[in-house]
Amino acid sequence: MIHRFARLLLVCALGTALTSLAAEPDPKIVGYTLPENIKWVDNAARTNQSAVLYGDPTKPGPYARLIKWKAGNMSRPHYHERDRFFVVVSGTWWVGTGPKFDPTSTKPMPAGSYVVHYANGIHFDGAKEGDTVIALHGTGPVSTIPAEQK
Repeated sequence: MIHRFARLLLVCALGTALTSLAAEPDPKIVGYTLPENIKWVDNAARTNQSAVLYGDPTKPGPYARLIKWKAGNMSRPHYHERDRFFVVVSGTWWVGTGPKFDPTSTKPMPAGSYVVHYANGIHFDGAKEGDTVIALHGTGPVSTIPAEQK
């Protein structure tokens, strides 16, 4: 009985050790950043935070970012010169179109929604009741052109 128990412990220990070794992907094949290692940066107005995951939005080429809108904050009408692609990761992101800023006209995009901001389309967006995280992919360099009609 003791021999069988010792053998079971050895198998469990080896299984745990092998699982630990196999769990680390080859960095030449898979790149990743765990949540605790994502570097969030406040924007100048402190209305949202962003984290660049890939590339550099200020330079030509593809990039990926996370944007965390703080509750109660929205952008003013603006547009970008290139298409931008989003997935709502958590919370609800509110999007509106046109040069007149009207948060009551925005449409809620709950977590899991996919959104495209087409090049040169005037829009505004943000978070209302709670914080919202969106994942963004695009091609740089990013330009944000104000387009509010007062």
